[in-house]
Amino acid sequence: DPSTATSAKIRAKVARDAILRGLDAEYPGYGFAVHKGYPTAAHRRALQALGPSPVHRRSFGPVRRLLENK
Repeated sequence: DPSTATSAKIRAKVARDAILRGLDAEYPGYGFAVHKGYPTAAHRRALQALGPSPVHRRSFGPVRRLLENK
């Protein structure tokens, strides 16, 4: 049923946004609440300035490259 799939997607986004707001409070400066986990230019700048947080995926290209260049 398409309406069930749509409501599941909405619930997943609401849950993701709540998690990212919590991470934004725990790790200020990365902008998690704003970029919602997408690799925006601001997100990449924060990674450069602050380095990866404990919650950043080590397989994400920009994070992996930062860790390789240490």
